[in-house]
Amino acid sequence: MELTTQVKAQARALGFDLVGIAAPEPSAYGDFYEDWLARGYAGEMAYLARPEAVAKRRDVRAVLPSVRSVIVVGLNYYASPAEINSHPPSLAGRIARYAWGTDYHGVMEARLKELAHWLQEIGGPKVESKVYVDTGPLLEREWAVRAGLGWFGKNTQVLNQQWGSWFFLGEVLTSLELTPDGPMAAHCGTCTRCLSACPTGALRAPYLLDARRCISYLTIELKGPIPRNLRSQLGNWIFGCDECQEVCPWNQRRARFPAASTFHPRPDLARPDLLELLNLTPAEFNRRFRDSPLRRTKRRGLLRNLCVALGNSGDRRAVPALIRALGDAEPLVRAHAAWALGQLGGSEALTALRRARRGEADPLVREEIAQATKKEIVLDKERSLCYTKARNDRIGRRGP
Repeated sequence: MELTTQVKAQARALGFDLVGIAAPEPSAYGDFYEDWLARGYAGEMAYLARPEAVAKRRDVRAVLPSVRSVIVVGLNYYASPAEINSHPPSLAGRIARYAWGTDYHGVMEARLKELAHWLQEIGGPKVESKVYVDTGPLLEREWAVRAGLGWFGKNTQVLNQQWGSWFFLGEVLTSLELTPDGPMAAHCGTCTRCLSACPTGALRAPYLLDARRCISYLTIELKGPIPRNLRSQLGNWIFGCDECQEVCPWNQRRARFPAASTFHPRPDLARPDLLELLNLTPAEFNRRFRDSPLRRTKRRGLLRNLCVALGNSGDRRAVPALIRALGDAEPLVRAHAAWALGQLGGSEALTALRRARRGEADPLVREEIAQATKKEIVLDKERSLCYTKARNDRIGRRGP
């Protein structure tokens, strides 16, 4: 018990806000996980279904045979837009809170490696450890629940009474024998606000997420075109989504603790200027997002998302920038710029789409242009009919 207390104290000394211990027993969710994969809910995340990875998620001893304990830590990242002094631009996008500051992977991994080194110092050179932050073959949230860091919310997030769900997770698998913590009781009750808030219906049922419809998946994990039938539901989210977390009563009531300075929000990410970001060159993208989670989308993925957000804005001030994006080197960007122009409409957009179609060789882009011009032609006809009807009504009221 004394060793376990020391380990927890050391984890807190390294800056972690939560720490708990779990026994390395086989997963209780192995069958659920494989059924989730079989339903196709993982989308294009094929790495989740690799047989060796599935086996490791079922039994952590396949990751580290000598494991005797799993140390699970949490690090708060909550930040409020009120912390930003600047005013949002007129065409502002939304980014999930966890990505407002420095990329958490490096921060968490460095601290966990320090903890693993400390374990070897107190336990001797034979102590074995493995460190994971979001990228290893572990069912991280299950381990967090087992270690007493929180309970499963119906949106599949881990909820804690003090911190809500605004915290990162990390693990150290170790061959040291530590005293495990018990799981925490669930406190969601009959609340289903998170399910109702999901714009795309990705939360099929309590505790069941269809990643293929999740805005976080669509804006980050999906590498190709965003399905046309879901684009209008993305609103102005350009990286991730917090909708199901923002409506959670535990987040609204309790999560008001400022994050460590490492995760203080950058003004350009808490309230991003869509038009300014759409003009980023490859070199500017790499420089600006070198230490940010946004680098994961690569430039083409971020600009794809920006085009969708601008198309959803209904603001024709975005048309000139989208017309420039029609000439981007990336077909993925050109395709979504064409869709956005079709959404915004107007003669300037239609003219640009027709001009772009004449020189476009990529089949995906040509199809998007065809769909966009078709929609705009239909809208033109509808507007013309409305104008004719209104004119005839006015003539009829005046009489011959």
